[in-house]
Amino acid sequence: MAATNGKADVIAGACTSHLGCGQRHSGRAHSRRRFLGAMAAAAAAPQFVPDMALGLQNAVPASERVTIGVIGVGVRGNENLSGLLHFPQAQVVALCDCRRPRLLSTQQRVERHYAQAAGRGAYHGCQTYADFREMLARTDIDAVLITSPDHWHGIHATEALKSGKDLYCEKPLGRTIAESIAIRNAAVRHARVFQTGTQQRSDARFRQACQLARGGYLGRIHRIEVAVPAGGDIPKQPPAPVPEGFDYDMWSGPAPLHPFDNRRCEWLGMYWIYDYCVGMICNWGIHHLDIAAWGCPEVVEAPFEVHGVGFLPTQGMCDTLVTWRTEFVYPSGLTMSFTSDRGPFNWQKGQGLTEEALQILDAVDAKLHHAIGCRFIGERGWVHVTRGAISADPPSLLAERIDPDRAGITISNNHYADFLEAVRQRRQPVSPVESGHRATILGNVADIAVRLGRKLKWDPQQERFVDDEQANRMLAQPMRPPWKLPL
Repeated sequence: MAATNGKADVIAGACTSHLGCGQRHSGRAHSRRRFLGAMAAAAAAPQFVPDMALGLQNAVPASERVTIGVIGVGVRGNENLSGLLHFPQAQVVALCDCRRPRLLSTQQRVERHYAQAAGRGAYHGCQTYADFREMLARTDIDAVLITSPDHWHGIHATEALKSGKDLYCEKPLGRTIAESIAIRNAAVRHARVFQTGTQQRSDARFRQACQLARGGYLGRIHRIEVAVPAGGDIPKQPPAPVPEGFDYDMWSGPAPLHPFDNRRCEWLGMYWIYDYCVGMICNWGIHHLDIAAWGCPEVVEAPFEVHGVGFLPTQGMCDTLVTWRTEFVYPSGLTMSFTSDRGPFNWQKGQGLTEEALQILDAVDAKLHHAIGCRFIGERGWVHVTRGAISADPPSLLAERIDPDRAGITISNNHYADFLEAVRQRRQPVSPVESGHRATILGNVADIAVRLGRKLKWDPQQERFVDDEQANRMLAQPMRPPWKLPL
């Protein structure tokens, strides 16, 4: 371990090299980063479970292993588990979910993996919990992986940080900007390592695009174009019995308790219902909005005006934006256009969308919407990056020999490995809490601007809208008692 006397420095993750953007760092921005770094430097080293207790006498020594608890073992939770289980320096010791059949199935998967890794017939070292508070009370857990629905992130993350756990938290940080602020503040206050699940920062193509933009290889960036998958709508569902072993009240948690049906708690219903999620504009939007901010930090560090239009469904059970077009304008002249994609749309395959949603999607004007991904446009050319592909004009930009110090982009080739090393070394990971928080803000602000139908001004220092109390009231959402964010 890199810790000394139970303490270790955490390296500030922000870079001061913004050669490709029109915005210079302000002294206030520098002070804020120094403040965040200083707070994080108080981080305590993680605790470890002895080898014998875990039954892993022949594996990585306890001094090199991070013990992990997981909250939420659905589809995404198991995908994250697939990433973590490959690393011997990680040990999953606890699982929590409000669906008991899913919980027991994942427990069997984890214990079968460790039994095979140890060459044993059986292994019993992964405990299950129906209530996350019982799991967080364990002092032998170093870190927590949070893959619960968005409406739970605020409480799960702040409670985990308060209990002294490092976090790998799926995006977006919170269901609302207020929750995201609370998570960011808790990570700083409790000095914990925090990796946001914006895993594109651990992809070489996205890193290259951001190096070209941030390192000045494109010249001054004057426009960014971002697009992510459109939303949708689901036909209204009749009430249904809650499945055996599913604590629906706990799943709803701080959200309103609606009559149960067979679609709302599943993908994609839980993404398209506003009580649980802001919708694709934020839940998926954060991925490419985060890349825009990584390549040109001005988009999250400078004040901006934002306006836009979009379409909300009215016939089915969903109430998040199906399509949208928004424009961000900055004092330097930089603009960022953020839209839903221009198709082809593929959610409807097997998903049973409403006719209204399909008509909205069919009406999308491809000329006004961008291709999925992030495009940086500068004085010397552009680069566009999306999952699995990168392109540029002129194409020679992709052959540039990148000076890593020139752009100051952190290099990570595996999001889970980077998190584990950050925990062991007490340093900032590639997607620290501040970057996840700021990207969460962008998607939420775009949604609020479309819903209100007018231009809004955002102050990144105060983290509020300027002179618009109606918009500021939308920064938070009431929580169903007795749930509330911890103080």
